[in-house]
Amino acid sequence: MRAGKLNRVIFIERMTEALNENRTPVSTWTNIATLRAEVLQHSGDETEAGSGERDADTITFRTRFFSGLETADRIRFMGGIYNVKGWTEIGIRHGLEIKAVAA
Repeated sequence: MRAGKLNRVIFIERMTEALNENRTPVSTWTNIATLRAEVLQHSGDETEAGSGERDADTITFRTRFFSGLETADRIRFMGGIYNVKGWTEIGIRHGLEIKAVAA
């Protein structure tokens, strides 16, 4: 993986619960990693859903290895929010190819 191709910055966020001033649990998104990444594929498709058609904005990132990624996490990239759908490990802990769909 060439460092020159990692020309974008992505933020990986995870849902956490904190207590507000009234000691009530509140769910918030917390940044768990800031990574340099390469955008491999970014496409917008119309898919047929049960109640009609909808747009599906999918994106694939390639980045250095990051342990602990979960499908419950999300990615913030260029003002957009993308839900992690899956990933593939590149080599042995060399990198990740992350597939995500717009929230």
